[in-house]
Amino acid sequence: MNRLLQKYNEEIRPSLIKEFGYTTPMQCPKIEKVVINLGVGDAIQNPKALEEAVAELTQISGQKPVITKAKKSIANFKLREGMQIGTKVTLRGERMYDFLDKLFNISLPRVRDFHGVSATAFDGRGNYTLGVKEQLIFPEINFDKVNKVRGMDVVIVTSANTNKEAYALLKAMGMPFAKKEA
Repeated sequence: MNRLLQKYNEEIRPSLIKEFGYTTPMQCPKIEKVVINLGVGDAIQNPKALEEAVAELTQISGQKPVITKAKKSIANFKLREGMQIGTKVTLRGERMYDFLDKLFNISLPRVRDFHGVSATAFDGRGNYTLGVKEQLIFPEINFDKVNKVRGMDVVIVTSANTNKEAYALLKAMGMPFAKKEA
């Protein structure tokens, strides 16, 4: 069993039930899925860039990503509807907890000048979005084999109803939030 999932079941869930006064354990918020999205803008001119992005995202997530296509045409970007412009992967269960554990404890602290992630990136429904500027913070990525530094979006979807509940859940899970300045 994953250590983050074990920590959730043994420590975090009981403390959240106590803090928010839930009547049943099923009301307690949990992380449902993690979506990692990697946009590849230069895939229009260089189709090989998309293959590299897929390979990197496979290494990071441990799961084969799907290729995303443009929803509409934009002439200024030389983009047509249906062109392949990115890749994404949805993690659930064991792989999701493995990824989050790695993200919180290994990858985010490797970011240069890291002071914690923003505590205001919640969407109002308990979901958290985090932008990562470069894929090099993940230990699986070999620095010498990277042709282009790419950023990615990590969306953590929770079953929490409010931002306050989601913040408490992620904070307890080990998310390194920035210290609020008084």
